[in-house]
Amino acid sequence: MVLEGEMDGIGNTMQKKAAELERLAEVLVTGEQLRLRLHEGKVIKDRRHHLRTYPNCFVAKELIDWLIEHKEATDRETAIKIMQKLLDQSIIHHVCDEHREFRDMKLFYRFRKDDGTFPLDSEAKVFMRGQRLYEKLMNTENNLLQTREEEGGTFERTLVASEFIDWLLQEGEMATREETEQLGRRLLEHGIIQHVTNKHHFVDGPLLYQFRMNFRRRRRLIELIHERSCSIPESHDSPFCLRKQNSDGGNTSFLSVSPTKEIKVVIGARRSSMSSSCGSSGYYSSSPTLSSSPPVLCNPKSVLKRQVSPAELQTPGGSFLKKTFTIVGDAVGWGFVVRGNNPCHIQAVDPGGPAAAAGMKVCQFVVSVNGRNVLSQDYRAVSNLILTGPRTIVMEVMEEIKG
Repeated sequence: MVLEGEMDGIGNTMQKKAAELERLAEVLVTGEQLRLRLHEGKVIKDRRHHLRTYPNCFVAKELIDWLIEHKEATDRETAIKIMQKLLDQSIIHHVCDEHREFRDMKLFYRFRKDDGTFPLDSEAKVFMRGQRLYEKLMNTENNLLQTREEEGGTFERTLVASEFIDWLLQEGEMATREETEQLGRRLLEHGIIQHVTNKHHFVDGPLLYQFRMNFRRRRRLIELIHERSCSIPESHDSPFCLRKQNSDGGNTSFLSVSPTKEIKVVIGARRSSMSSSCGSSGYYSSSPTLSSSPPVLCNPKSVLKRQVSPAELQTPGGSFLKKTFTIVGDAVGWGFVVRGNNPCHIQAVDPGGPAAAAGMKVCQFVVSVNGRNVLSQDYRAVSNLILTGPRTIVMEVMEEIKG
């Protein structure tokens, strides 16, 4: 049994370690998202040089062009810094390991996951285990993740420790409750999960925990070279809000929607996904960090000037125009955020994502998803339709006619 004082006594050391491991995990996730995008765009492919074939590699100079073209870097110098970060963290390497610097030249580099040389140290193994468990939870029918209350606060997407252990045993992840509790402790110490108020270590019992990282957030590569300050809060629009300070507040419905492309490190029969989420100052949020005080999170102010009813949207000759979008999710997402209910609306659109390319804009109201009318449904129903449906989605929206 872990006493409350135990967390206080080791809190600072654990928080520093968790923050360091979180930065490593962010690099791993960002690198994996980039790898999938490059495979999809056929930037990674077999190449020949001096009568030798180099499988699954990319040309540094061409990749820099790609990063600038896709607005992941503003200039070549920035692009080099981004890729150097991935090289320093052993995400990529020169195909012959002759260069320890990423050079803007016609040199071949490769992702280590594509040639089986990725170093699986203990930290990476725990991170990959945590990501796999998270995806397994999200892709199976269960009631483990729920909004619950503890110590006077309301917390979203929480796990009861004892129920989480029961589920892990049922899924055959561990053999005994003692071993499973130790797994939970390792996940917490590596920054994968955390107690909702950061007061307790992981212990088999009624305490509430949450996944600390948003594995499904679409990362911008520029984040790799900008160290986040602990003073920067987690995006209030994150689908993994750690806390709602005022549970009696207004409309707090939120959903981050994005892709459904299988990630190699994730196992499971159904698709895993990684999604974009809207930050309070942009379209991408930083992951939550442990701090001396619990994160205070609520959803940001709605982009809507006023809420409308389904009846108003459907009034013949009214001020709304129906539009239909066919959106094909890419390797990292569909790139939009929906919020609200009855009806839901588009809260944010990633300017570089598939939704923006199809013409989606903020403040549009969601009418249907893949032929099913959702005007009277909330974000949970819309979420389920999108995340369990095909990679290509057809959405009808209503947009106000500006006159």
